[in-house]
Amino acid sequence: MSTPVEIFDTTLRDGLQVEGVTATVEDKLRIAEQLDHLGVHFIEGGWPGANPKDIEFFARAATDLSLTTSTFVAFGSTRRPRGKVDEDQTLQHLLDANTSAVCIVAKSSDDHVTEALKTTLDEGSAMIADSVEFLLAHDRQVLVDMEHFFDGFKANPEFSFRALEAAVVKGASHVVLCDTNGGSLPHEVEDIVRQVHAHVGNDVVIGIHCHDDTGCAVANSMAAVRGGARHVQGTLNGLGERTGNANLTSIIPNLQLKQDYTCLPEGRIERLTVVSHRVAETLNRAVDPQAPYVGSSAFAHKAGLHVSAIARAKDAYEHVDPAAVGNGTRFVVSEMAGRATIQMKADDLGIELDGPAINGVIDDLKRLEHEGYHFEAADASLELLMRRAAGWQHDFFEVESMRLITDELGDVFNTEATVKVRVGDERHVFTAEGNGPVNAIDTALRRAVGRAYPALADIHLTDYKVRILDGGEATGAVTRVLLTATNGERDWTTIGVSANIIEASWRALEDSVVYGLLHAPS
Repeated sequence: MSTPVEIFDTTLRDGLQVEGVTATVEDKLRIAEQLDHLGVHFIEGGWPGANPKDIEFFARAATDLSLTTSTFVAFGSTRRPRGKVDEDQTLQHLLDANTSAVCIVAKSSDDHVTEALKTTLDEGSAMIADSVEFLLAHDRQVLVDMEHFFDGFKANPEFSFRALEAAVVKGASHVVLCDTNGGSLPHEVEDIVRQVHAHVGNDVVIGIHCHDDTGCAVANSMAAVRGGARHVQGTLNGLGERTGNANLTSIIPNLQLKQDYTCLPEGRIERLTVVSHRVAETLNRAVDPQAPYVGSSAFAHKAGLHVSAIARAKDAYEHVDPAAVGNGTRFVVSEMAGRATIQMKADDLGIELDGPAINGVIDDLKRLEHEGYHFEAADASLELLMRRAAGWQHDFFEVESMRLITDELGDVFNTEATVKVRVGDERHVFTAEGNGPVNAIDTALRRAVGRAYPALADIHLTDYKVRILDGGEATGAVTRVLLTATNGERDWTTIGVSANIIEASWRALEDSVVYGLLHAPS
């Protein structure tokens, strides 16, 4: 029988400490909904009372957040040194959050108690015991994060055990061993967790919380499970300060698909890729294309030998079925592709290509990639190219003309775009201002065709990359533009190349809109 392992997601707290990422209250609510949709056991919401945003978030969560699978958790700390629990503001904020479970961080390293808190070891363990007892008396489930546990244990295991005992004796449901500075290695983690498990037995659930400073957070988390942990904390996509937290999008399938553990309810692991990408989109932090299991390149194949092997045996170069985590096999096409690769790509897309059409695609690829196109990075433009080779032409709209005007008013540049577009038998002329020429063109086009295609409202641009291909030509250099968009269900990238950056941008933008409308949810 499969052994259950609880998943505790801390994306909304630890994950948001990553540099360059922020989230609104609305963002946090949407992410919580996605995590519940995935089926994690616990969702940690943050520090109630720490700032206006978290105050609003916990207030909104009480009325606006309807979780069906997950337990919502408020995070805080033990009482202050030499303080009283019934006067401690942090503990009161935890109660005011009105969550059924709370997670408190406690010092489990003697050095941190004496040097950081400037108190005695007896007071350090009393802070834990008093806080757990107080929160339990107010009908809260209490999880205790043992901060700097592994470093503390290596230096003075006697105090680290005292800290654990203080939580266990008072009734904490979980003690979570934290590799706070991310410096431990898998063999150390497994050995220490085994010692903890032997010490506390089955009186409490042992958890693990790892950071990725050595690149071992996923391996350390799995080592902890081997050692007896049955509760894993981490973040979606590995978000977190410094080098990140343990990445749940790797840990969950590693445990559930490759070992005899159950991490999510039945039928939920197939949602892993889409939830990973939805959270990434909400935070404007793209998923690493090479991320295991959920990355767009996780099951992508370019080498001719690999492509041929995959055609005969799916598991030749895929360690799991991509569908098991909601991903899919991709065949990457470049100017080096042969007929077999083009045919497999067409079959994968559901496009019928005869011999002459395949030859035409190969010729177009060679010519366009020589001009600077890079279809490996622009699957959507590649699909449109292959559809056109099969005789397809879109009839969503036809652009008659486009004009851009840029005015300088003091230190401010204003850009205005006018597009003349035919949609069916109707002709539309729209003008729009924008933050730069691409934004102005995009806005004008949306106004021109948006009424005919409501799905366009769900399509928005998420990334815009420009590369100069021949810098020696200075301002006359050829420019490559890669534009990524999403409709909330799928992401896609298109490409444009020209010596005129506006033309290159327009080619990528037009392909992006056409692709989005072609694949708009019905």
